[in-house]
Amino acid sequence: MRRWILLAVLTAAATHLLELLDVDAAALFAALVVAGMLAIAGFAPPLRRSRDTTDDDPEDTDPPAIPRPIMHTAQGVLGVFIGTMAEPETLSGLGSSWFPVLVIGLGTLALSVAGGAMLGLHRLVDPLTGSLALAAGGASGLVALTREFGGDERMVAVIQYLRVALVTITIPLVASLVFDAQSTAVHEAPPSATDQGWGLVLLAVCLGIGIPVGRLVRLPAAGLLGPMALATVAELTGLAGDAAVSTILLTVAYAIIGWQAGLGFTMDRLRAIGRVLPAALVLILAIGVGCALLGVLLSVWTGESMFDCYLATTPGGIYAVLAAATAAGGNVAFVVAAQILRVLLMLFVAPFAARAAARRLAS
Repeated sequence: MRRWILLAVLTAAATHLLELLDVDAAALFAALVVAGMLAIAGFAPPLRRSRDTTDDDPEDTDPPAIPRPIMHTAQGVLGVFIGTMAEPETLSGLGSSWFPVLVIGLGTLALSVAGGAMLGLHRLVDPLTGSLALAAGGASGLVALTREFGGDERMVAVIQYLRVALVTITIPLVASLVFDAQSTAVHEAPPSATDQGWGLVLLAVCLGIGIPVGRLVRLPAAGLLGPMALATVAELTGLAGDAAVSTILLTVAYAIIGWQAGLGFTMDRLRAIGRVLPAALVLILAIGVGCALLGVLLSVWTGESMFDCYLATTPGGIYAVLAAATAAGGNVAFVVAAQILRVLLMLFVAPFAARAAARRLAS
């Protein structure tokens, strides 16, 4: 019990620090780092061993696992939160440009899968893990579902957060140096108590129906994708109303997902990830350049400004994107709607595309 208390206290402190620095999904990143450090130091809480992992590392074939019901609940909370992002008012900002944005989003998906396949050529990375690690969006969701798809969630978590960090850093630099625009911090107001109350009802319905139905139809990562699909439909049809996921519940869910990945770290695994990072960094930068070129194509196709289309196609860092668009007086509705559509594509389509590509390369 003392080790669990130590893990929780250190995670809470690290989360607070990262939130002061405006890090996206701060609790997940904090939990990942803290749990990893404690696991390597030998102070991690004892956990049962999983029996369904497909990690190919002969020295680490059975990483510790958070109990499945707890993990599925955390995934479901995150899934509902992502689903509620698909507000009709926001997506309507695309207007008649929805088709070009969808096509460009699929282009971003293709870039991600191709980059993942190249990363999968590294002897320490399988193609599935490579594709999930380089999927351009939905970092927290991808980390949450990686294990159930058969990938290495530790590798995916580290590379995904490297991508998020690079994108977040480069957006204000590109905005200032290339487009002569300035960025300012954007902070969203927390949801009201009433909205969070309705959010609990939405959570109960989506988890109570989405997870069992997802299992029934053999949906991979049913804990995340089942509730996310229901929440997305409820939001788009207006059934969700103003329901919002509780900030506290979301923070706890992020922490549990981060612990799941972090507690599986060992020195050997950390060294292996370190050897992969140079190749991953090159591919992240290449995908970023490819997305910028897709932004040029989107601008020509839709007539939107080059700056707005650059922000719309940036592979991540949605809060940094919102800050840049707002400060520059850009088409915020268009940019945010395109970003949300990209995230939904990455979470609903990228895992299946990655697995199909991995099977094709293995055959």
